[in-house]
Amino acid sequence: MAFSIVRAALAAATLTMIAPAAQAGPVLDKVKEDGKIICLVNPNSPGFSVPDSAGRFQGFNVEFCRMAAVAIFGDAAKAELRGIGFSDSLKAIISGSAHIASRGITATGTRDADPGVSFVTTTFYDGQGFMVPKSLGMTKLADLSGATVCAEEGSTTLLYLADWFGEAKLPYKVENIADKTARLQAFFSGKCDAVASSVSALAADRLLAPKPDDYVLVPQRSATEPLALVSRPDTELEKTLFWGVQIMVAAEEFGLTSKNIEAKLAALKDMPVDAQRLIAPNGPTADMAKKLGLRPDWAFQIIKQVGNYGEVFEKHIGKASPLAMDRAQSPNRLARDGGLIFSYPVR
Repeated sequence: MAFSIVRAALAAATLTMIAPAAQAGPVLDKVKEDGKIICLVNPNSPGFSVPDSAGRFQGFNVEFCRMAAVAIFGDAAKAELRGIGFSDSLKAIISGSAHIASRGITATGTRDADPGVSFVTTTFYDGQGFMVPKSLGMTKLADLSGATVCAEEGSTTLLYLADWFGEAKLPYKVENIADKTARLQAFFSGKCDAVASSVSALAADRLLAPKPDDYVLVPQRSATEPLALVSRPDTELEKTLFWGVQIMVAAEEFGLTSKNIEAKLAALKDMPVDAQRLIAPNGPTADMAKKLGLRPDWAFQIIKQVGNYGEVFEKHIGKASPLAMDRAQSPNRLARDGGLIFSYPVR
């Protein structure tokens, strides 16, 4: 029990990181004026963000872009998705050419201290690891002694590599490649013995291999990666995003889904009080909407158009998806089930 409390406290600390230089209103006002919210995603990360046959991005991270559009406009289609490399993502937010990013950016102290960005809330808890050819038989860090490792320029992975190999006193070389396609080509062609990244990214990248079954993941779980939803500094926009995510999590906790939400609203008085508060027409979320200048039914619409957190997870990266992630073994399960995901009180 004590361990669960500590984990919950750690999650709370991560979930509440807000940039100290936040401003109130102008970015959200401009988003409303333009009639769209520009959201940056990874250009090719199966399960998390990848274009479908019609060129429309789909995936776990994409759903948080859609959530933002529903919260602000009542219409998920008002999210303009732009695929962009990691090294350019924060630059685009700082320059003002995009409003938010949902693409697996790790929240760190030095990044959050930058007055040009705000790490609003963690949407996925991850770890670091390696992908290696199965034929090499590597199963642990020591097996990578002397290896050449492909990694992404400017990422936290480079810092972890230096920590791990330094502490283990193992030699290694880095191929520092910013472009993902070039990085994976270097790895799949044998230029690198391993590629390092977050475990979720590696699981997605493995599906891009000519023969995915020829590769395996070697987690190095000593690193914890809180992957966050990032925005331009603006208090009202940050609050909208933060509480939008809380609504998705609370909906899962209360058993509200995209499929049953209409029936639940019709039988509102039969629901538990906490669940009523989430979608009641005159409840707390409607009051929040008035203060933030949003639609009064924004909570209902988020659940209806996007779904709860568990729905989004299972649809895109869960056991029935190509990534086949077992949420029961993941820190991204609800806190009541031993994970790190829980909602703040919506009241």
